[in-house]
Amino acid sequence: MVRQVRQVRLAVLALLLLAPPALAASATDAAALAGGAYCGITWGSLQQAVGAGPGLPPSSPIDAVRTGRHRCYDRMVIELQGAPGGYRVGYVPAVAHQAKDETVPLRGGAFLQVVLFAPVYDEQGNVTVNVNALPGVRGYRTFRQLGSGGSFEGYTTIGLGVRARLPFRVFTLAGPGSGSRLVIDVAHRW
Repeated sequence: MVRQVRQVRLAVLALLLLAPPALAASATDAAALAGGAYCGITWGSLQQAVGAGPGLPPSSPIDAVRTGRHRCYDRMVIELQGAPGGYRVGYVPAVAHQAKDETVPLRGGAFLQVVLFAPVYDEQGNVTVNVNALPGVRGYRTFRQLGSGGSFEGYTTIGLGVRARLPFRVFTLAGPGSGSRLVIDVAHRW
């Protein structure tokens, strides 16, 4: 069995080396075909959650939502005015809207539901970000559409339509200033 796997890997590598330069895969893609991780990505596609739950105080309000394209993944960044609270990010059959019995219409082959324990309004009730005006993702390799699932009682939902169920990672960063950022990267492929 091991010998057959080696033979297949060698055959794939030989084909890549013999292909015309315009059709040849990059070294990273060749490694992935031979059993290595795409761009060194070892993420998975299971739900990730930190600290979200009843009884916890909500985090600071959401300040902005932005997206970016990278060589190996597409990125969504949610900026908070202060320390991050809890979050839950995972693939779902359909993204549920907060406080409504409906789903968020999204384009894509798979849907990531991002639930933050953070409001879109400050302590005086002033709106801090319009989640109905999320950034467009035309031309992105993995992202297909962002959609608002609304904000209710300190929870905010953002739906992310992606090309397929692909590996993702979630992490937080400090700054700018006293703020923080929740970062969600979705790989272009496995």
